[in-house]
Amino acid sequence: MQPLRIAHVGPVATTIPPPRSGSVETMTSLLTEGLVARGHDVTLFATGDSRTKAKLHALYQHGYNSDPNMWPWELYEMFNLSAAVERAAAFDVIHYQSRYYPLSLAFGRLSPTPIVQTVHHKPSAQEVALWSRYPDAAFVAISGEQSRCLSGLNVVATILHGIDTDRFVYCDQPEDYVLFLGRFAEGKGVRQAIDIARALGLRLLLAAEPNPYYWEHVAPFVDGKQVVYVGEVDFDAKVRLYGGARALLYPVQADEPFGLVLAEAMACGTPVAALDRGAVREIVEDGVTGIVYRDLEQMIDQFDRVLALTRHEVRRQAVASFGVDRMVDAYLAVYRRLVEARRSSGSMTAGSR
Repeated sequence: MQPLRIAHVGPVATTIPPPRSGSVETMTSLLTEGLVARGHDVTLFATGDSRTKAKLHALYQHGYNSDPNMWPWELYEMFNLSAAVERAAAFDVIHYQSRYYPLSLAFGRLSPTPIVQTVHHKPSAQEVALWSRYPDAAFVAISGEQSRCLSGLNVVATILHGIDTDRFVYCDQPEDYVLFLGRFAEGKGVRQAIDIARALGLRLLLAAEPNPYYWEHVAPFVDGKQVVYVGEVDFDAKVRLYGGARALLYPVQADEPFGLVLAEAMACGTPVAALDRGAVREIVEDGVTGIVYRDLEQMIDQFDRVLALTRHEVRRQAVASFGVDRMVDAYLAVYRRLVEARRSSGSMTAGSR
């Protein structure tokens, strides 16, 4: 098939890929590099300090996460997106990765090139009602859970995230701890993870960037012995933490549309103990790669089930389900459908193929 000319518009909060945490930036990078590896002509709209094999178009040398003078951040995001739309005739498709909300909707009727947007949170009913002013705008959902929230919008595909499974090193012999890795927030379940570890007498390591929620609600329980805070970690340290853990604790309290840490931990062979919320059952194969528990009481009472799972099988299933190639294949199929639909409508510009 003929290569596509793709504009991939990432957030400009930080570099792509991110130096530490950042699932949106991570997914943007993996998809961009995967598309380039397939021979497609990709232009990444991101910060100047990003690292990519694609063509890089950068309005800003660095992101607003590291520069408080870059305010309001929404204007920086909009200008970055505008830079792609202004060059729309040079592309077959524009893909916008929304860190917060789909600013791209406002450009969809103005662009001669089809725009597809991926949002990375669970939108509220009020958000969806607002977005429905653009009922023809193409969305890719990151899970069935999120797709259901986008009811009434034009969801053209549901594509689960992929990870670079080769970089997540398998560990057959874990150390004596369980792990919580993720943003410190009420919905993430860090307080519940502490309760589980204390009830079972397990050593718990916490890894995430400190924030006000951490200092107020988590830090008082960190004793440096049973509950240990290791800070925010870079990629290599994260992989070591995953591999060394007997299990990843995911007692999530909100209906998350995806849980990237689940796939990452499983790729290291580490099974996950998760509550049955949001997209968990789309990621975790219950009884194979982890145990999906009904509630905290069941997780505590039956925690030995997750420790009994075969780590080699956890790794094998994760590689089969979450490899980058699957994700790239699925997005390419979406791009080609959108391009063909635009061509068939006779709306392609003279500068487009």
